Amino acid sequence: MMNEIRPRVTLVGAGPGDPELITLKGILALNKADVVLYDALIDTSLLNHAPDKALRIYVGKRNGSKKNPQEETNRMCVYYAKKFGHVVRLKGGDPFVFGRGAEEMDYIQEFGIKVDVVPGISSTVAVPAAAGIPVTKRGVSESYWVITGTTSNGELSRDLLLASKSKATVVLLMGTRKLREIVRIYEEQGFTDKAIAIIERGTTREEKIVAGTIGNIEKKAHEDQVGAPAIIIIGDVVRESPKLKAIYEAVVFENKLN
Repeated sequence: MMNEIRPRVTLVGAGPGDPELITLKGILALNKADVVLYDALIDTSLLNHAPDKALRIYVGKRNGSKKNPQEETNRMCVYYAKKFGHVVRLKGGDPFVFGRGAEEMDYIQEFGIKVDVVPGISSTVAVPAAAGIPVTKRGVSESYWVITGTTSNGELSRDLLLASKSKATVVLLMGTRKLREIVRIYEEQGFTDKAIAIIERGTTREEKIVAGTIGNIEKKAHEDQVGAPAIIIIGDVVRESPKLKAIYEAVVFENKLN
């Protein structure tokens, strides 16, 4: 007699990129997976934590690609759960921070399928931290905003204008293609000396960091050919990074000469 299939889905946050930054609970969920549906930004070594017999299916999307639309991924979660049992939906960062995890959960639960969530270390704080940038620091920044650089309609979030008027640290995801617009918002308020860093593929071996000020970051980003996936951090906390200290000491020196 065949075992009864009990469909369930676990949304697992894989962390910011370094495979060692997934949580123990995330690994334990992978250990019990019948199917793993994984994203583009996942380090594929994480798939080794799933049983040998588990199906491993890529459902990633990159740079606005129309391949693997979200609706199809939602349907796949339900289909494979009903057919095989335990589906682990492996997502970069945290499932609920610009990861569409809530959309997937809502859809799956409509079919009466149990959904568990394993939070992940969000790249919004982990990537800056790994670069020595504290998103908050006493006497420097008492809060931080996390904003999408590209909304569902492809535009820069209007929240950035509000955030730029505050003293808070601003962390932008999916914003490299909107760098000109981001810079313009700060320039129009006279914040050309505001510190900014762009971190591509943070916490991985391919990590690239470009830092400067609002006034020169476009030139630096072009020269260093920084691209997606990347996180943009704006605020005085960027100057607190030991890795970037020399850059900002040079900026201060140059300003004195001028």
